[in-house]
Amino acid sequence: MFGFKKLYFAPASPEATTGRSKATTGRRIYLDHASATPVLPAAADVVYQTMKTFANPGGIHADSVAAKQSLESSRGRIAAHLGCKAREIIFTSGLTEANNIAIVGYARHLLYIPRTVLGKTEGPSLVGTHWIVSSIEHSSVLECFSEAERMGGTVTHIDPEPNGLIASETIANALRPETAFVSLGWGNNEIGTIQPLSQIARIIRDHEKKHRTKIIFHSDAGQAPLYRSPHVHTLGVDVFSLGSGKLYGPRGIGALFVSNRVTLAPVIFGGGQERGLRSGTEDVALAAGFVAALDIVAGERGAESRRLEKLRDEFAERIVVRLRQGFGGQAHIPDAIINGDLKHALPHMLNISISGERSGEYLALQLDHAGISLSTKSACDEGNKSSHVVAALGGEAWRAQNTLRFSLGRDTTEGDLKRALDALAALIRA
Repeated sequence: MFGFKKLYFAPASPEATTGRSKATTGRRIYLDHASATPVLPAAADVVYQTMKTFANPGGIHADSVAAKQSLESSRGRIAAHLGCKAREIIFTSGLTEANNIAIVGYARHLLYIPRTVLGKTEGPSLVGTHWIVSSIEHSSVLECFSEAERMGGTVTHIDPEPNGLIASETIANALRPETAFVSLGWGNNEIGTIQPLSQIARIIRDHEKKHRTKIIFHSDAGQAPLYRSPHVHTLGVDVFSLGSGKLYGPRGIGALFVSNRVTLAPVIFGGGQERGLRSGTEDVALAAGFVAALDIVAGERGAESRRLEKLRDEFAERIVVRLRQGFGGQAHIPDAIINGDLKHALPHMLNISISGERSGEYLALQLDHAGISLSTKSACDEGNKSSHVVAALGGEAWRAQNTLRFSLGRDTTEGDLKRALDALAALIRA
């Protein structure tokens, strides 16, 4: 079990507390790559060039055939990255839609299958089915499970260990003979924890064999493919969601791996594109830009992982050094806790909670005035002031409201992090 590291902030120049200090001279510092990544120039160029192939890929004339060929080429290249067949890739508008098609699509498939529960035939309903999801998932996953619950399914939310990992034994204990679906994100979007999908997949498959049942294992990939190989058969997943906008590609396009063993019902209706699961004319140009970005980040995966991990770890260490040199352990300095465990996290992510009356949102806004962009939690979770992910880790109540998420990227430098630390230390001291 890994514990929390307590960190402290040392003083910086008072002028930084105004939010318009000398630090604002020069470019803004973007430390919110977990919310959205910039589009790689090469990927943007591919989108622009492919937009010239503008015909509807569903047509029969030569222009449409050319568009269809481009679309299928992109599909095949994404499949190659995932180690699956091209026909197992469904294009979507992004991660949220991919998650909805995967989870609600399977719920709708089961909805009209008659089931006998306590001698009574149920339907159309999910009564008699069991669904498992971790409590630290993105809202686009959690809300889909709420929909499955409204359809009559029984949902179990499992909490992580204090280090952010979902324990294998927790999954094993949650499984039931009637379990139909399990969803566990690969790389958490707030604290960066990388879940042991292949290990959990083996537990699920053993349970299937023992009870002669079928369980669909889904994962929201998040940004893990930037730093880990997304080979679906190695991971052991049946359904796998990808979003281009998290992977340095254009927004508005995503992909869903759907194993041949999975049957989904549509949640979007129309012309029956994408195997009938995602009706609507496919965006050929965005698909091409998506795979162009994926090609580039995959080629740089190892080197970039090492670079960012070094930057991130040194950033955390510098905070500790400033404690020793600056404050000498004075009691009035707020505590800062790393949420999760960096040893099991994506290399670009650092999530901290700072004690005191000023919320993480307040600090983030002040840092924004100083020219630094970061988030407190998932940008998609607009309705909540606190982080449900950090709350699930346990610990002091203030931690979930006082979070700051630093997510580094391809353009992040050591100087950027020094500026961010100087500005934050000044705010803490004020």
